[in-house]
Amino acid sequence: MLPDFDRDFVATYLRPAWSRLVLLALLLFAGIALQLANPQLAGTFVDHAEAGAPTSTLVRVAAAFLVVALLTQAATVVETYLAEDVGWRTTNALRVDLTRHLLTLDDSFHAEHGAGELIERVDGDVSAIAGFFARFVVHVVGSALFLVGVLVLLWREDWRIGILLTAFAAGAVVYMTRGGRFVGARAREARQANADLSAFLEERLAGIPDIKANGADGYSLRRLHERLRDRFRTGRRSILAASIFSNAVNATFVAGAAASLALTVVLHARGTLTVGAAFVVFRYTTMLRLPLERLSRHMNSFQQATGGIVRVRELLATQPRVVDGDGAPLPTGALSVELDRVSFAYDAEPVLDDLSLRLEPGQVLGLLGRTGSGKTTISRLLFRLHDVTEGSISLGGTDVRRTRLDELRRRVALVTQDVQLFAGTLRDNVTLFDPGVSDARLAEVFEALGLGPWVDGLPHGLDTGLGATARGLSAGEAQLVALARVFLKDPGLVVL
Repeated sequence: MLPDFDRDFVATYLRPAWSRLVLLALLLFAGIALQLANPQLAGTFVDHAEAGAPTSTLVRVAAAFLVVALLTQAATVVETYLAEDVGWRTTNALRVDLTRHLLTLDDSFHAEHGAGELIERVDGDVSAIAGFFARFVVHVVGSALFLVGVLVLLWREDWRIGILLTAFAAGAVVYMTRGGRFVGARAREARQANADLSAFLEERLAGIPDIKANGADGYSLRRLHERLRDRFRTGRRSILAASIFSNAVNATFVAGAAASLALTVVLHARGTLTVGAAFVVFRYTTMLRLPLERLSRHMNSFQQATGGIVRVRELLATQPRVVDGDGAPLPTGALSVELDRVSFAYDAEPVLDDLSLRLEPGQVLGLLGRTGSGKTTISRLLFRLHDVTEGSISLGGTDVRRTRLDELRRRVALVTQDVQLFAGTLRDNVTLFDPGVSDARLAEVFEALGLGPWVDGLPHGLDTGLGATARGLSAGEAQLVALARVFLKDPGLVVL
């Protein structure tokens, strides 16, 4: 079963949904009781009919059977709805926490993990454990109670049949709880292969212009086939392991059911069981398949979910190398910039070595240098996407390592060469989806930039749709949108 730390992890996300879980459990137990009652009613009907009971008696028993069947279906529908509701609530909360955590991780982490891989971790791995959150605990307990209930009622019909099927059921349960670890290992391999494929596709699709310009289509397709091969092989091993696990349980049930039915025939021939009792034994024997299949399915899902849980916990346990400051404030207005004997290296190779400079508030400084000389690195250090290896950087006289990251990044604005525009309107892309910014404030910003006529010339003004690929905007126009963001932000330092 789950280690203590994983149980704590699961409990953290299930705790807010405890009331729904309680209702889910009550519905599940009610459904179990109703399912166990119906074979008894069917057996009673058969015995009464064979004994020549009045039609009115048979009608009452039949009506009770139908009412119980309808109530069983109603309980199942509501229970399914609640289970899905709990699953979506808990896993969406987990997705939010994962995304928030990824946003706190520094640039070095994101340089080592592609966007496609991280999407697979946030969505794919969480989807793999959705059923675990939604159903595992309640359904495993419910299936166990259903299994016990069926066995108790079989013992009630005849102790010999009870012993026989209890032995088979016990063997199946022991196998399910002890013999399925290989399923989890195969599932983790398959999830990693999915993440690798997603990362590859994201990287290649983003780099299509370079791939085309350099004639790398064949190389890219070859690498794609390698990723698809790995995904196919790991997926096949995962599915095969799950199939072996489930079929072993089914084989145990088939053997037990065959032995039970053979014994029932013998007991009926001896006069020990009536026709109605034999029918009840038959129904309960076939019903044993339901809890065993459920337990098998959920234990199978559990083994696969553990792979997702391990990967999710590994991601949540990744600590950012850039630690938030203690809250030292930055002064208002324009900020001075001071680099005091700053050195920095991404790996072993230094990029900046003992660099010092001072830029007074309101001054403009242009950095020129060959590729790899550290121009971009300096801008990243100002944002604390990385921390200096040696020395210090101060804005407005305050060491950036002492300032809260959210305040630092609010007071420093960046316009990159390749501007990221999002699927939304021009208004959304300038305000970054903040509905609190008025159109009057946006008009003021565009006028200050001399972009009023440009906005007026767009098909729908501020409501003009911009795709994630910025289709319809030139590179220069996209940078104008980024400049509007800067003016709206009113920072103390601007990096172009």
